[in-house]
Amino acid sequence: MQYKFKTKPYKHQLDVFERSWNKDVFASFMEMGTGKSKILLDNIGILYDHGKINAALIVAPKGVCNTWYKEQIPTHLPGHIDHKVLLWNPSLSQKMKKDLTDICDPGSPKLHLMIMNVEALSTQKGMKFASHFLSVRKVLFAIDESTTIKNPKALRTKNITRLGEHITYKRILTGSPVTKSPLDLYSQCYFLSPHLLGFFSYYAFRARYALMHSKVFHGRNVNLIVGYQRLAELSEKLQPFSSRVLKEDCLDLPPKIYMKRYVTLSPEQKRMYAQMKHQALAELNGKLITAPTVLTQLMRLHQITCGHTSDAQGNVQSIPNNRLNELLAALEETEGKAIIWAHYQHDVEMIVSAIKKKFGDDSVVDYYGKTSMDDRHTYIQNFQHKDNVRFLVGTTQTGGYGITLTAASTVIYYSNGYDLEKRLQSEDRAHRIGQKNAVTYIDLVAEDTIDERITKSLRKKINIATEIMGEELKDWI
Repeated sequence: MQYKFKTKPYKHQLDVFERSWNKDVFASFMEMGTGKSKILLDNIGILYDHGKINAALIVAPKGVCNTWYKEQIPTHLPGHIDHKVLLWNPSLSQKMKKDLTDICDPGSPKLHLMIMNVEALSTQKGMKFASHFLSVRKVLFAIDESTTIKNPKALRTKNITRLGEHITYKRILTGSPVTKSPLDLYSQCYFLSPHLLGFFSYYAFRARYALMHSKVFHGRNVNLIVGYQRLAELSEKLQPFSSRVLKEDCLDLPPKIYMKRYVTLSPEQKRMYAQMKHQALAELNGKLITAPTVLTQLMRLHQITCGHTSDAQGNVQSIPNNRLNELLAALEETEGKAIIWAHYQHDVEMIVSAIKKKFGDDSVVDYYGKTSMDDRHTYIQNFQHKDNVRFLVGTTQTGGYGITLTAASTVIYYSNGYDLEKRLQSEDRAHRIGQKNAVTYIDLVAEDTIDERITKSLRKKINIATEIMGEELKDWI
């Protein structure tokens, strides 16, 4: 095998590259920061050199697409490969129409790379283009952060799976393939090939690896998942077509340190929490319990512990609380820069306002849903390189993917959500190549509340994921 790398691979990257490049389908289950993007681009490059493909469709979360376009492809795709790159834009301007036509040109000898956000494949316009692109070029089809297609009932999962049915070369990439349960693996692997796990139905897969219990609610039989089984068998089935790489095994990174700081609820919070808990139990009593119903009640309790409530119209009311004061105390004790992750947009705004008041207007930047696309890049650069910008406050939903924040060695979780992937991804914004210091993670937790249930849920999920991937239990929250 002869291939001219643009960037020299680490040993673990070379090992995965040699295992993957000549396979039709492959899963790179590599932790964030270990170089799975480089390996995909080198797979694309060598397959193009061998005449196997002449195009690639890379589907990624919206916040990661720009990173592929501006950083990953220019950095890692070999210079000897003549190529054309296009970033999907649903606008049908004259320029975009021409670009879309050019990228689909079946006669071009260049390597054509198309980057699309995963949300676009829930739309008619996105599907129509992707289907056309896949039909006129010899394409490698890759899904970055493949847990975006873990739900077999989701429209984008069905669409992406259908698009990939007749494509020979397919890849999935994620550092956390199991974020809620072993069942997350089914759709990701089915996209690669229905044959890989040996199940042509999600329900057959579930019957094999989930423990089910039937309950009767209002005369209806409801099947509930109460546990999981045969995880060692599932782990073994993944081995032939995947590689698992952990940062601790291949990168000389400083350690992670985990701490909890307990927050006492204010008298007003205690009163409202007890009232809401009583109300929630009363509402659920005697009704058919559904996931949305339960999640709504849990969210209301969680908002109270964070220091606010919201009504059905989205109006937010703050509650006197100690959580913000505990955060500011932690920041006073922090040397250097810190990242603060919050679950709710309201909390981001409140935290930013409090930090500006205490540390100065120029001390903090935000990174959440309301931060404009133009500002996001500038804010990241300022946080990374300007000494006066000490704090970045954001939501894991927005800032958890595709950005590097190695200037910080302290990460504070003002509040957590139930999504394990977003938690792990947001941790790794600071703990990646370029980090020279140990990273301290601080979770603010109100004792005997929903906060503790959330951290226990995350802990349980990571234990299951660890077992499936054949790893030792992590020292974690």
